[in-house]
Amino acid sequence: MATIWFLLILLCVVMYVVLDGYDLGIGIASLIEPDASCRHEMLEQVAQAWDGNETWLVLLGVSLWAGFPAAFGVMLPHAYVPVIVMLFGLIVRGVSVEMASQTHPAPRWERAFGAASLVAALAQGVAVATLTADLTVGSAFGGIGWFSGLSAVTVVCGYLALGYAYMKWKATGELRVRAGRRGTVSAGLASVLLVACLLAVGGTATPLRLDSPARSIAFAGLLLFAAGGMVTSLLTLRSASPYDGIPLAGLVTAVVALVIALVVARYPVLASPDLTLTNTAAPSGTLAFLAVGVGLNVPLILFYNWFAHHAFRDKLAANHLSNGMTGVDR
Repeated sequence: MATIWFLLILLCVVMYVVLDGYDLGIGIASLIEPDASCRHEMLEQVAQAWDGNETWLVLLGVSLWAGFPAAFGVMLPHAYVPVIVMLFGLIVRGVSVEMASQTHPAPRWERAFGAASLVAALAQGVAVATLTADLTVGSAFGGIGWFSGLSAVTVVCGYLALGYAYMKWKATGELRVRAGRRGTVSAGLASVLLVACLLAVGGTATPLRLDSPARSIAFAGLLLFAAGGMVTSLLTLRSASPYDGIPLAGLVTAVVALVIALVVARYPVLASPDLTLTNTAAPSGTLAFLAVGVGLNVPLILFYNWFAHHAFRDKLAANHLSNGMTGVDR
């Protein structure tokens, strides 16, 4: 039962990184976009489905707390600072999206949207790095170190690449061209930083466990799959092909393969010291009871995500914005 619950957490991680990752990436990209009309178009792309995307973060937190309370109790005190900063950023971001979407032009709200997206992404990178830290250090800053900085920058660049790939898929005109050009740079930088993280994780308290041939082969195969997705995205971001969804599909493939590869390389360890699935899981009866409620909600969230993106599946043309038809209104 613990393994099944862990798979639920894994689903939440993948869905959040992919869905809210492009949201945060678009917000970060708006900080370096000089054209006001393009910034507004970028914000409207987020306004269409951002609230449903963040639902996976809530489900992730609840699932970790309910399914692995011992691990949650050890990890959270070391991640208090980045988690609080992240939540503050997400709150500011949500308010600014709605305010800027309804009261255009709103340059201050647009700047707040971009800054809050950057803060939330950096905080998430620091929080993720907690999983590699020695959690015996009894401090709210015990999980913060040199690897946290590297992880934070890597997450920002990864989200930025997802954001530009999504814009390439949804935007038209000049914004589409800029998204392809800047997305190529972002994806390339994210790839370099990701390789640096994989090489550097060996120097942390929780290195990868590639101690068996089967584990090593599976890890290497998944990394090759992730590399294939990243290369596909890099080759198609600046392409004039009408299939604008290919770069995003490549990045999504890379994210899924990478997350699974890291799980393969660390299973069953959750964090240091010796926090594993078996010794931190809730009783099987509790997990079975909770699975009923969570099991009913997961299909609903998946349906909402599909419906929101299906309803706004067409490209967001600039003339829609100039006519006052925003992502929220449509």
